[in-house]
Amino acid sequence: MTEWVDMILYGDFASAMGAPQTVLMVMLLAFCVGHIISWTYMLTHTSLSYSQMYVASLVAVPVIVALVMVLMANNIVIAFGLLAVFAVVRFRNVLKDTRDTVFILWAIVQGMAVGTMRFSTAVMGCLIVALVFAYLRFTSFGSRHRYDVVLSLHWTGGPDTLASLRPILRRHAVRSKLASQRSSGDEGMDLSYRILLRDPGRSRELITELQKTAGVAHASLYHKEDESEI
Repeated sequence: MTEWVDMILYGDFASAMGAPQTVLMVMLLAFCVGHIISWTYMLTHTSLSYSQMYVASLVAVPVIVALVMVLMANNIVIAFGLLAVFAVVRFRNVLKDTRDTVFILWAIVQGMAVGTMRFSTAVMGCLIVALVFAYLRFTSFGSRHRYDVVLSLHWTGGPDTLASLRPILRRHAVRSKLASQRSSGDEGMDLSYRILLRDPGRSRELITELQKTAGVAHASLYHKEDESEI
């Protein structure tokens, strides 16, 4: 056990790449690092495009990359052979989220670090990057909380009477903005507002008051987190 701890802490300059215990250590550490990456992704994921298979692949990628790096060590023939194999492989899965791409890059880099016997670098790098993602998640860094809900309503009172909606919106919302306005011919208009509510728990009162307002034929609220990603 002491030898394994020493290998993790001081193995950045190790050279015995072909020893069975070294290969086993590389695979186990890459497997553990893959779990940390996957758990970080699961805990910090907020969008709708979640895939269990993608999370599972984050566990496997560091192990595979580490194995590739072990095979390539000190053998230029194998290195060129592996490059030729990867040139033939076609990856058809397109990642919609740039964050998913960053996690794949992270998994590859961790596999390379473990596979080249930079154990302490791999462990420290994994923990630091995991803390960075945790910080970004729990501080909501980069988010702009401009609205809570989208209000959709059908207005039949005519364009000149739209001002009657402003007192109602002002009572229930800190901020409201007309996002879209579409005419439905003689039947009125379809309106869409982006609203930052004063009290999100009382959103139903806004709908009730609007439905009692003359000129409102239909009103509904859609929460911001319910919107699908495109």
